[in-house]
Amino acid sequence: MTDWSEGYVSDIDYTHGYYRELNPAHLRFALLAKGLRSPDPDAGGFAYCELGFGQGVSLTIHAAANPGGTFLGTDFNPAHAVGARELADRSGVTNLTLHDDSFAELLARSEGGGMPQFDMIVLHGILSWISPENRGTIVEFIRRTLKPGGVVYVSYNALPGWAAMMPLRELMTLHAGADAGEITARIGRSLDFAKKVQEGGSGYFGTNPQVGPRLERLQGMSRNYLAHEYFNRDWVPMYHADVAREFSQAKLAFAATATLSEQVDVVNFNAKGLELLRQTTDPALKETLKDYLVNQQFRRDLYVRGAIRLPGVEQIRQVRATRFALVVPRDTVPTSITFPVGKVDMKQEIYAPILDQLAQGPATFGDLVDRAGITSMPFSALLQAMVILCSQNWVAPCRSAAGDAGRAMVTARFNRFALDRAMHSAAISVLASPVCGGGVAVDRVHQLFLAAEREGRDPTLTAMAGLRELNQRLITDGKTLTSEEETVVELGNRLTHFQGKIRPLLQQLGVV
Repeated sequence: MTDWSEGYVSDIDYTHGYYRELNPAHLRFALLAKGLRSPDPDAGGFAYCELGFGQGVSLTIHAAANPGGTFLGTDFNPAHAVGARELADRSGVTNLTLHDDSFAELLARSEGGGMPQFDMIVLHGILSWISPENRGTIVEFIRRTLKPGGVVYVSYNALPGWAAMMPLRELMTLHAGADAGEITARIGRSLDFAKKVQEGGSGYFGTNPQVGPRLERLQGMSRNYLAHEYFNRDWVPMYHADVAREFSQAKLAFAATATLSEQVDVVNFNAKGLELLRQTTDPALKETLKDYLVNQQFRRDLYVRGAIRLPGVEQIRQVRATRFALVVPRDTVPTSITFPVGKVDMKQEIYAPILDQLAQGPATFGDLVDRAGITSMPFSALLQAMVILCSQNWVAPCRSAAGDAGRAMVTARFNRFALDRAMHSAAISVLASPVCGGGVAVDRVHQLFLAAEREGRDPTLTAMAGLRELNQRLITDGKTLTSEEETVVELGNRLTHFQGKIRPLLQQLGVV
């Protein structure tokens, strides 16, 4: 580990994750659902910044799917910056500026002029893993560069949900720090050591029974992920009230959660919890109380600089004008969902007609409810249904239809690069949608089918070659397929499903 890393794991690459909550369209809808004005990605001069972009998958896709905006990001790990730059260059994304600056260096760069004022600044998985000094630098950067009315997305490990796990993390990092050798091997040995402590009759594990199953899950996770999640020098789960206090120094006020299901109190809290919340008026205390009621482990907060509440009629107008799209096959959407309060049945008189209309293609909220014949239902109930559908990643808020053609020119270039890469890599599991303004999940086998289609090759043989390239095996009904004959049969079954269910959906989303 080198000095410039400031205690952050830098000698092992982070995962190639995509985070839909960072999508400008998602952020806008999360605020609109709470009746708040938000920056419009369709407006001229839109500017977006991601702090700590990792491998740059989310940032590159969002730049590709929003070519009219200006996008900028930094990640102090130069290997990440090089990889993200290659991803952007080879996929033809030209509205993206990438730096390998530390937060202090980026702040200094902003003081030198030439940096835009941003409508949105996002940082995912950063705040809990950096020093207090760096948190202060980020707040100052936001203070200097966020436009009035701009929004900040910040995610972090939350208390009290992480309280029981903190001693386990301390034990593992102490062991890894006293060990020698390559970091992934040290992580493996620290997990084994923690298991021995558990088996030795540890009172800590006995008093905190939820920790043992968590340790079991850690054993099966990617060592790259664990290195960045657990083994940085700085690792600070935070209370919402403390984050709100720090961000207030940049004239920011908490506006909403970007985790849409958490916007619906009735599916998260029982009657007594709802009454407690009703009696609590202080905003910071109220949000912190919610975390105690559900033992929150991870928060995705939205802060706004000068939040403006929309009049009710204007919120309705903007929601009706917002376009939505189905991102999973209609017949895979269940009729009930499990929330913190338990299993909740979805009222089919609301959900079924909305989903049936979306199955025909993306549409504005107004068109959906008008065509579905449910305009007599309360707007609040219809909006809540859409919030729930989006929260489960069955439906996504989208960009306006007027810009689809222009966005598709850039997203098609990104997708060509991603499909070419799929033959030799399983790292990127999303493709860019000009409709959603972001990424949609497409697994590697389906990417290989699309690559074969584009090049006029046999899809089953192409997928077979791609699996063989990475020595991957398919799993069906819990069974790992070991023979080539079984694999070919399963690929044929998946191709039939893909052609009948997945490809038409991807076509609606502008991916193909």
